Amino acid sequence: MALTKIDIIKKIVDQTGMSKKDSVDIVESVLSIIKSTLAFGEEVKISGFGKFDVRQKKPRRGRNPQTGETITIESRRILTYKPSAILRDAINNHGTE
Repeated sequence: MALTKIDIIKKIVDQTGMSKKDSVDIVESVLSIIKSTLAFGEEVKISGFGKFDVRQKKPRRGRNPQTGETITIESRRILTYKPSAILRDAINNHGTE
């Protein structure tokens, strides 16, 4: 089961007592800020959660698996994520304490 944006909004409403509209606005604003920051190639660090970074991949040779033909895979930007040590510890120790 995946946690969706709707689930996050519901949890904010339940935990803070804020209205659903205000919760939606906050979640949408936060995600919009993160998206635009990453789109400009800047990294996003969230203390206790992790770091999102955009990296440039160089062009490389590849192969079409259907035809076996050699092709050039063009350069592109990729999103990477590195969890913080706090998050890794929380995940690895979940339910053991």
